Amino acid sequence: MRLWSIHPKYLDTKGLLALWREALLAKKVLQNKTKGYKKHPQLLRFKSQKNPVGAINYYLYEIFKESKKRGFNFSCRKACSISKKSSITVTSGQIKYEFSHLLAKLRKRDAVRYRLFKNTKRIKVHPIFRKKKGEVEPWEKL
Repeated sequence: MRLWSIHPKYLDTKGLLALWREALLAKKVLQNKTKGYKKHPQLLRFKSQKNPVGAINYYLYEIFKESKKRGFNFSCRKACSISKKSSITVTSGQIKYEFSHLLAKLRKRDAVRYRLFKNTKRIKVHPIFRKKKGEVEPWEKL
């Protein structure tokens, strides 16, 4: 399960579709509607929120908005009920790590998108996240 901290605009089609599916799975985990993935490290950031399901809904909603820009037909029914925007901190090291990881994927899967973003200096984060200085998150080193 990968719940990207970087903005979904950077993802290629395969990545955006996978993120949507994985975030929907994360929502089920946070709702206790599945047996697996309950201790997945990527969920810690959402579990630590006052309203974990509300936070994942906001996360999903932003993915939904990106999908609409690209002409995809994701179902808003599954994630558009957000009452209050959440805010989760993410380290600058984490953002750089994820962006580098994504660029390696794009280099193999989508050369056009890779060339479009390879020289990006100011990496935009998913709107739920607020960037702070710091190293890669410990759970990413697993």
